[in-house]
Amino acid sequence: MNSGGKGIPPRIVTIVSFCIGFLLLFPSLSTANTRAERQRYQHSIVDYRSRLNPRFQKVKRQKTKYIIVHTTELGLRTSLRVVSKGKRLRNGRRTNGGHTHYVIARNGRTYRILDKKYVADHAGRSMWNAERNISNISIGIELVGYHYAPITPKQYRAVGILIDILQGVYGLNDRAVLTHSQVAYGLPNRWFRKNHRGRKRCAKNFIRANAGLGPTWHYDPDVRSGRLTADAQLSAVFYGRRQIYTPPDEANVISKRNTAWAIAGEDYNSVATVYKFPNGRLYTGDQIAEKVGWSRIPPKTVVLLGQENNVELLKVDSAVKIITGGITAWSHAGKAYNRKTTIYFLPSGRIMPGSKIRDWDDLPAKTRMIIGYKGPYGLSKDQTAFRIAGFRYKDPKTIYYLPSKKLVSGNQIKDFSRLPTGTFVFIPAKI
Repeated sequence: MNSGGKGIPPRIVTIVSFCIGFLLLFPSLSTANTRAERQRYQHSIVDYRSRLNPRFQKVKRQKTKYIIVHTTELGLRTSLRVVSKGKRLRNGRRTNGGHTHYVIARNGRTYRILDKKYVADHAGRSMWNAERNISNISIGIELVGYHYAPITPKQYRAVGILIDILQGVYGLNDRAVLTHSQVAYGLPNRWFRKNHRGRKRCAKNFIRANAGLGPTWHYDPDVRSGRLTADAQLSAVFYGRRQIYTPPDEANVISKRNTAWAIAGEDYNSVATVYKFPNGRLYTGDQIAEKVGWSRIPPKTVVLLGQENNVELLKVDSAVKIITGGITAWSHAGKAYNRKTTIYFLPSGRIMPGSKIRDWDDLPAKTRMIIGYKGPYGLSKDQTAFRIAGFRYKDPKTIYYLPSKKLVSGNQIKDFSRLPTGTFVFIPAKI
């Protein structure tokens, strides 16, 4: 529309048209986050580059076409160690680290592992739109957590700002943001006769809208072209008419529709993948074929990923579990990790139910926990062990927490009259 009978100068029209076209082409480059928010976030990033394995060889990336989002499938401390120092491979060899550019903890804290200009070995065997080795042309972001558990709001907030910043640096639109499970592919195996999607389940629980991302690919270009065979579960998640996210309560549990492959991808037969049977027996992925058979894994078997060197600790048949190394609260309790009936005993002496814990990343190593309990009930002259637990006061499942921070079961106590003041009793929630 003309104003005052004068037309808009052609140069202004050209500039405005260019800006509109640019924003349409790169919608994410609009100010989704304010400049101040981006600056605050950048200043808050923890510089972890000094921890990088000195054997890692830095190679500058020639171009950047994608941002790849991962879930670590490990707790924070183990995640930081693995991506910085390296991990053990199935043949016994170790990598030299440099497996991502950024790690975002569950409380939103972000760690810079490797300068963004270098190639990080984060995508492994990968392909997207006929291009292979996606690590060479992408930035890697690891979200601490598991693909079968929810990503936290603080992580979504942090990763949203980080993606916004990176998109501005490299001129990328929202279609350039993909998950590891979208780009990874596997070689033929017992489930697939041809090269296929599904090698990784990594970040299949990543809900783009929660990170402020807009529309993306509505199909897998490599499946459509016939280069790869589709994975039914991932296709439903990423390209179905309605995005489907498996409920966390059942996503790592074997069922008719949830196979070992659907849960663990290529790690289904790894020594670091643990199968916890309903009867309590444990098997590592490399033991299943010979000792059980893949078709004979019972329903309700829980699959635990990233449990390298932790099998013996998981086998401990005790009501009291210990968080240490790669064994997290989820490893022991599964979906019950944050319930009020899962009780945590911190090294400081503090007692907390799972429902009260907010910062799971900072839960200290050597924290002990009991699953499915009520309490604490304080002992006193009037409140005896028998009054609290009844005839189960001597039961091995009745737990006593002594002022010395020692946890003992009822069958280990010889003289209940000598229990010190300040002792707390915990009894099974279902008796």
